[in-house]
Amino acid sequence: MANEKKGNYRTKRVFVNNIDTYSSKCIAKFLSSCVVGGSLEEAEDDGPAEDEPTPQDGTFQIVGTVSNNEGRNPSFALECYASPKRDQLLPSLLECDVVVYNISEHATAELIDEATWAISALHSDIDSFASQKIFILISSVMTWAMSKPADPNDPEIPLTEDDYRRKRHHPNFKEHTNAEKTVLKLGKTKKSKLSSYVVAAGVQYGMGENLLHYFFKTSWLGEFARVPVFGPGTNVIPTIHVNDLAGVIQNVIDHKPKIHYFIAVDDSNNTFEDIVKIISFVLGPGKIKKVPKEEAYLTNVLMNADMDYLSVNLRIEPIFLKETFNLHWVSEAGIIDNINRVVEEYKLLRLLLPIRICLLGPPAVGKSTVAEKLCKHYKLHHINLKEVIDEKMQHLEEAVNGAEQEGESEEAVSNAQDQLDSLKDSMEQNEGRLSDGLVYRIMRDKLNSTPCRNHGFVLDGFPKSYDQAKEIFYDELDYPRSKMPAYNKKIIPEFIFSLEASDDFLKERVQNLPESVAEKMHYSKDEYLTRLKKFREANVEDETVLNYFDELEIHPEHIEVNNAVDPEYGAVMEKITRLVGRPRNYGPTPEERDEMERKSVEETAQRLVLETAEWKRREAETAAKMAAQLEEWNRHVTEVKRQEHELLEARSAPLRNYLMNYVMPSLTEGMTECCKAKPDDPVDFLAEYLLRNNSQD
Repeated sequence: MANEKKGNYRTKRVFVNNIDTYSSKCIAKFLSSCVVGGSLEEAEDDGPAEDEPTPQDGTFQIVGTVSNNEGRNPSFALECYASPKRDQLLPSLLECDVVVYNISEHATAELIDEATWAISALHSDIDSFASQKIFILISSVMTWAMSKPADPNDPEIPLTEDDYRRKRHHPNFKEHTNAEKTVLKLGKTKKSKLSSYVVAAGVQYGMGENLLHYFFKTSWLGEFARVPVFGPGTNVIPTIHVNDLAGVIQNVIDHKPKIHYFIAVDDSNNTFEDIVKIISFVLGPGKIKKVPKEEAYLTNVLMNADMDYLSVNLRIEPIFLKETFNLHWVSEAGIIDNINRVVEEYKLLRLLLPIRICLLGPPAVGKSTVAEKLCKHYKLHHINLKEVIDEKMQHLEEAVNGAEQEGESEEAVSNAQDQLDSLKDSMEQNEGRLSDGLVYRIMRDKLNSTPCRNHGFVLDGFPKSYDQAKEIFYDELDYPRSKMPAYNKKIIPEFIFSLEASDDFLKERVQNLPESVAEKMHYSKDEYLTRLKKFREANVEDETVLNYFDELEIHPEHIEVNNAVDPEYGAVMEKITRLVGRPRNYGPTPEERDEMERKSVEETAQRLVLETAEWKRREAETAAKMAAQLEEWNRHVTEVKRQEHELLEARSAPLRNYLMNYVMPSLTEGMTECCKAKPDDPVDFLAEYLLRNNSQD
């Protein structure tokens, strides 16, 4: 204690449960970067009190449990315990100066029971403590959810910690309330040995999001024209940035205040509707749609506990927190006033960064084909000049005709009509084409649109010249210090790929295109040769579109295209994806994964059918071939046998004639005589007969 009074504040070991989950992870990571006593700076203008520690080099050493024992342990943690049993966990708790149990989000009954067990187990060993230990329970303002207003006549007057005895919990948060009471009760017996605190946290946001992630993701993906608000949306939700909550925990540890119950919320009194609306405006389509609360369960993301938080209607103010602590707020005014910072955190921590690609090259080299493949691989937006203009015209016509005018102002409709008239007038004056200025404006608007800013894009064959590039990407607010052209860093492509091929190759490719495709692409012989000649002439000048990007030090990559060898552009895609890297967005959704698996199964089945049919065809061909060969063999064998028989017949004729003329008559007579004589040895008789007669002859 003497050392602490002199300002030599030692390192503190802090236990935090489930440090691999959103809230606890952010709190533990925040504390790991803090110096013990750091929040005491500027607590008093005249410096620290006599018995107050001065911040030195002591740090918070983080240990804690992890819910997933298969994952990699957080780098900020000194030790991690994977699902330990209580008798194994207790020695680790006793080694710590501070024990923090977080039951503020998605707390199961088992986790709440573990928190009450932890404070009870520590209290049982209180006499063995060499120094004071601190136990902090991070609970939820849902234990206040059913409290009546501080002033029934003025429901906008917020509740404060002074109303603690009047608080009423949400029906699903009774166990939280019981845990709070247990923690506060056991911390009162010997405060010099064990001091306990309860921090009732608001709905947490920031640092990649958790409870509000559905609305951030829905807005970012842009799959819906309007982001849903489940229920009326008029309820006030108490909120706090998760790093501000971590700052509260740091202050509790450093200050060891006499007050033991704190409400941790920011100054905002934002409604559910206002929160979703600002997320949609900054990150998504800018519009919301109120839907029945029950539809939240159809998302397969928001659970019952989530909807309890999002449905709470509570005005509450943290009086003790502001009076007691020296908080360096991240988002004191709330999520709406700090939405840009919160969105940047969300994008960076979720690795949701746009990929901007520009594909250039001669006509018919395959830019559109490669662009479509890249858009599918990276989930980007295909920017084709004609399609962008058509989309703009359609959007303005729908706006004027009231197709999307639910709540739109007359000024917005009038503005859309003026733009549409301007486009039509320009097309009439330029033989169906828009003026360059309007084209540049439409293209800039498209590249600056929320979907393109969020996800990125693939520019398909545009811009075509140095001047076009300069006009589209020019940023009048950018004042370069060098001779480098001013450009808009938010829409300038990161990767430039120039697809190249010889004229002979391109002409042959166009000639082999189906007639319908050639007509659609305006690739008739004369038209194509004119376009190709124009492209070649434009790209031998000193100021080409590739030179523009070179000047910005965004150096183009030149890729040779050989459609004859690589008809599916596999080699081109392989080189581009290697240079661009991995996708920077969400992976496939469960529905997309199911669809991919279904297609994979179908493709596998189809491949098996084709392979089986091919195998059967080859088997049939082999069998037919073998049958033909066997038939041919048999025919040859028959012919050989016939020829052999004829040859034998021809060769045996003289011998046969000799035998018939000279041998058979004598033999016949001998056998006749043998039959008459009936000798004991017919063979010997016949031999002697023939010898005798032959001698006579």
